[in-house]
Amino acid sequence: MKTLILASALCLASTLALAQATPAGLWKTIDDETKQEKSLVRLSEAGGVLTGKIEKITDPAKQDSKCDKCTDERKDKPTLGMTIVEGVKKNPEEAYWDGGTILDPNNGKIYKVRMTPKADGKVLEVRGFIGPFYRNQQWIRVE
Repeated sequence: MKTLILASALCLASTLALAQATPAGLWKTIDDETKQEKSLVRLSEAGGVLTGKIEKITDPAKQDSKCDKCTDERKDKPTLGMTIVEGVKKNPEEAYWDGGTILDPNNGKIYKVRMTPKADGKVLEVRGFIGPFYRNQQWIRVE
């Protein structure tokens, strides 16, 4: 009986910890195709809404890159410092954040996004959707 109570308490505690994990912070992005580090993105939370900006581009040859394939106000703007995550909110019924968008500045596509903190908030599963198609990336928390 004590074991059952202890196991239940541990399950509840881990569920509460997961529910409290926030994606706000600095993240190392990993390319879903090459599995190489691409950039550092800072996710900031204000009023329960996440936004994310590129703080660093890992490849020195791409430091001055511009979003030439973007179709919105970001067209031909520098990728470094660009806001790529907008309008993401905590889903009150699930352990993930969604409802916003994420931009891939390499191809100019804007995806609906779902962000799920994993591994006690040290990993962020980022899934971008366009219709029935999606892409997944694993981001690693830096701070």
